Amino acid sequence: MMVLVINAGSSSLKYQLLDMTDESVIAKGNCDRIGIGGHISHKTADGRAVDADCDFPSHDAAVRKLVEVLTTGDAKVIDSMDQIDAIGHRVVHGGEKFSEATRITDEVVDMIDELSELAPVHNHPNAVAIRVCMEVMPGVPMVAVFDTGFHQTMPEKAYMMGLPYEDYEQYHVRKYGFHGTSHRFVSRAVAEAVGKSVEELKIISCHMGNGSSVTAVNKGKCVDTSMGFTPLDGLLMGTRCGSIDPSVVTYLMNKKGFTPNEMSDYMNKKSGLLGISGVSSDNRDVSAAAAEGNNRAKLANEMLKYQTKKLVGAYAAVMNGVDVILFTGGIGENDGAVRSGVCADMDYLGVKIDEAANSGARGKLTKISAADSKVQVWVVPTNEELLIARDTLAVVKG
Repeated sequence: MMVLVINAGSSSLKYQLLDMTDESVIAKGNCDRIGIGGHISHKTADGRAVDADCDFPSHDAAVRKLVEVLTTGDAKVIDSMDQIDAIGHRVVHGGEKFSEATRITDEVVDMIDELSELAPVHNHPNAVAIRVCMEVMPGVPMVAVFDTGFHQTMPEKAYMMGLPYEDYEQYHVRKYGFHGTSHRFVSRAVAEAVGKSVEELKIISCHMGNGSSVTAVNKGKCVDTSMGFTPLDGLLMGTRCGSIDPSVVTYLMNKKGFTPNEMSDYMNKKSGLLGISGVSSDNRDVSAAAAEGNNRAKLANEMLKYQTKKLVGAYAAVMNGVDVILFTGGIGENDGAVRSGVCADMDYLGVKIDEAANSGARGKLTKISAADSKVQVWVVPTNEELLIARDTLAVVKG
């Protein structure tokens, strides 16, 4: 059975085509820098590749490009999209409507789009990608796998907010958490790497990319996470401000004359690394500018590391200790300076980094803690696509 997995992020669209008879990858790629240029990296299992700049003004254009590279050109792997048996879509926010993988219908995709007010940077692109696939591949079964699902094990004391309880009852205002598929995959992958069951470990999972979140995983279950009601909460991100004093929202609305939608756009799309550095929403660009002496870029870098460090300390307190700290996502897997900065000055936890191992770790499973570190530190490449394919197969088979 051939399953195509589409993972539409805020500025990227990753995809994998898998043969689920042995879970092998037939082809995979990434449509990157959506909305700020465009680039596609596509590679087949036998080594053929496409690596080219493209014009990606939207996720619609990215989906159509991935269809093109899968079915045409020197790196094609299928003759027609009719050969695909099912499509699994990563969807960021399921609210309280969706707590598990769900077969997609017109009604379901409309509900996903309606939840865009809870995830304005993500859910609409997710819905766009789904609708384009429905247009290009009518009749192919599709499944939505929700980022919020893994975090449903949080205790009430962790997910409730200090607002009148009626706001939860009437409007479902609570912490939901995101990047759940990634945190679920990497926590199990690192447990296997250290030779223990995930149920034996206290893990702090740092998923760091254009969107970032930190999750406390105790005995295989999420007990707290940094993103909240929407993916805006928590860490400083590519264009998102992360956690701020709520009074700043009303203060700036009054000062700037913003409507609620304009304020949401300001915090979600014009803040974060972009807003602080004035350079870019991409950490690679910000780090390059910082290395050249740009002080605002340096500040953005330091803020990201500092905020992540604080969450690691908080979640060690929540779990009464930590056995493993892991880094994943585009920044977490590839930026040794960020990892080193987060783990610096954690003597109280007994964290020691092997700087040689850390500097050489890029995108592959690597232990980066020193031999005498009391806490193991790992780089763990995420594979949300494989988990989504497995969930898709399970739903399609009933």
